Amino acid sequence: MSRRNDLRSINGIVLLDKASGMTSNAALQKVKRILKAQKAGHTGSLDPLASGLLPICLGEATKLSGFLLNTDKRYRVKVRLGIATLTGDSEGEIVETKAVEPLSEDVVEQVLAGFRGEILQVPPMYSALKHQGRRLYDLARQGIEVEREPRRVVIHELKLLGFDSSSLQLDVACSKGTYIRTLAEDVGKALGCGGHVEMLRRTGVGDLSIADSHTLESMETLDESELLGLVLPMDRIVSALPAVQLSDELGFYVRKGQAVLVPKAPKHGWVRLYAKQSVFMGVGEILDDGRVTPRRLVKAVQSDVQELS
Repeated sequence: MSRRNDLRSINGIVLLDKASGMTSNAALQKVKRILKAQKAGHTGSLDPLASGLLPICLGEATKLSGFLLNTDKRYRVKVRLGIATLTGDSEGEIVETKAVEPLSEDVVEQVLAGFRGEILQVPPMYSALKHQGRRLYDLARQGIEVEREPRRVVIHELKLLGFDSSSLQLDVACSKGTYIRTLAEDVGKALGCGGHVEMLRRTGVGDLSIADSHTLESMETLDESELLGLVLPMDRIVSALPAVQLSDELGFYVRKGQAVLVPKAPKHGWVRLYAKQSVFMGVGEILDDGRVTPRRLVKAVQSDVQELS
C-alpha cells in the first residue's frame, strides 16, 4: 500500500480491461495503487460477472467522467436460452426452465429486428436505481418487488455473431442506461424460451476501444516510465466534441468563468476548449447568442489539439 506522501498527481485516463469476477471499485483501487495516483475514479461500473473496458480517470480527468457515463457503449454478450434467473445473469437463482425450439438464422434475426432502434425497457430489480431512497437491489434481496417505469433506450446495433441449440452470441451498441441483462431476458422471451446473460464483455465506451486497453496483470509487469506511458491525455474523454482554439485574451476570460465570442466556432452544442500551444482547458457550450461559455474546466495540461481535431 502506497503511503500518502508517495502518491503523485497524474492527469489523464487509463483504459483498463477488467477481468470477470472483480468489482469495478476493486479494479479501480488496484490501478490507483499501481500508478501511485493521488486521485482516481471509474466511469460507470461493470458487474463482477462482466469483463472488458473500464476507463479509469486520473486527477483532473475525474471532472470529465460524466461524459463517459452518458455516452454510448458496446458489448459482446452470450445469451443462454431456456433458463431464466432471478438476476438475469448466470449468478442468479434459476427461476424457470423451458425447452428451446430448434432455431434458424431467419427466426433469430426476425426477433432481433424488434429490438433495434428506440425501445422501452423495464429496469431490472437487481439494479442500482432507487425507489423511495432505497436501491432496487437491496429491495430485491429482501424479496420485495416494486413497479418500475419503462425507460426509453436506443439499440444502435444488434448483430448476431453466432448461435447454437442453447445460446446466442450478440454484438450490441446501445445508448446510456441500457440494461443488457434485460435485453437478454426480453430476447429470450420473444423466442418463447426465456434466457439470461451467461457472458458479458464491454468492448467500447464512446470513442474508446477495448483494443487500446491493458489488463492489471500486464500493468503490474511494467516499470514506472512504461506505466506513465499508458496514461492517455484527458481530452480523449471528449474527443468526439469539436475543438475550439482560444487566444490568450479569450482564454483569460474563460478561465474567469465568462462567456466569449470566438470567430468560426460551432453554432451549437458542446466543444473542447484549448488555449495557445494546444493546452486543453476543458469543455464549454455554445449559447443561443453564439458565445462560448465554460462548463467544466481543468488545470492546464499540454495536449495535441491537431491530433483530435
